[in-house]
Amino acid sequence: MSNDAATDQTATKANDTGDDTGSDKGDGTATNPHDTPGVYVDKGTDFKRDMRYITTRITKDGEDGYLVEPNRYRLIAAQACPWANRAIIVRRLLGLEDVISMGMPGPVHDPRSWTFDLDEGGVDPVLGIERLQDAYFKREPDYPRGITVPAMVDERDGAVVTNDFDQITRDLYTEWSDYHREGAPNLWPKESREEMESVMKRIFTEVNNGVYRCGFAGSQESYEEAYDRLWTAMDWLEERLTDRRYLMGDSIKEADIRLFTTLARFDAVYHGHFKANRQKLSEMPALWGYARDLYQTPGFGETIDFDQIKQHYYVVHKDVNPTQIVPKGPDADAWLTPHGREALGGSPFGEGTAPDRDRPLR
Repeated sequence: MSNDAATDQTATKANDTGDDTGSDKGDGTATNPHDTPGVYVDKGTDFKRDMRYITTRITKDGEDGYLVEPNRYRLIAAQACPWANRAIIVRRLLGLEDVISMGMPGPVHDPRSWTFDLDEGGVDPVLGIERLQDAYFKREPDYPRGITVPAMVDERDGAVVTNDFDQITRDLYTEWSDYHREGAPNLWPKESREEMESVMKRIFTEVNNGVYRCGFAGSQESYEEAYDRLWTAMDWLEERLTDRRYLMGDSIKEADIRLFTTLARFDAVYHGHFKANRQKLSEMPALWGYARDLYQTPGFGETIDFDQIKQHYYVVHKDVNPTQIVPKGPDADAWLTPHGREALGGSPFGEGTAPDRDRPLR
């Protein structure tokens, strides 16, 4: 299939993973409360995440019209976004920085889209655009859904290839394997995939998306149901991680990455802003130690920008935080305190090696 053919056949899917909180239509037209800039709560109802994505894949065989090629694609990923944060971590751990470039929007949406306000002149230096929506409209001029991150953009024509973030990280493991750095860890081992899929599904439905169901609940009843589901899962994770260093055993896997990006935002955002406040993460010994262990591991902590994270949630979600005041705390230095998880054994990267934590993200 040619690129033109792939571009004309935008595929979507509904899956059990999610995109970021931004759900503005590309043209700013509102068809439901979640399509109105700054409005995320639909009064009287449960929070329902739009699960439809552009499912075109970049593969070794180029089946969908997009062939794996170095220096052809640009990953657009905001550090503020937990779903995009996953792709940033995976790209770094696999050593794909010299193969897939990365553009980074700022933490705060304007009414139309994620914007490249962190770059000189407010323009992405490779794509030459001010708003990510321009890349979506290159793919589909009347693109009707959320302008979300992460997104993979073809640098040749400036059009989005896919925003299916669940598949993006899977393909970074399998389709881009020829370009992994020497010593890249095996984060997606065949022998543990079946169990890991089950663990990741529960983490997504109950924790990754569970905090959003709390924060964007439109009624007391829906909030309390979401709250109870979240904390049932958090207790399960606390127990699971009490006697094992990582979710799947002795080394880091994809499941750990998917959990980490939510935990990194928990005390700074979800505990207060989303009312997920039975306990702070820092009050759960196993989970807090586990989160700090990952944060202090090369490839993780350097991808976290707590200021951007807080700006995104507290400024963008105007109906949840009408004043748009951004909290000063908590103290990020707590993430650097000793965690003691080494006593559980294991090695973060198994037989692999650590990435260079001092290398710039882009």
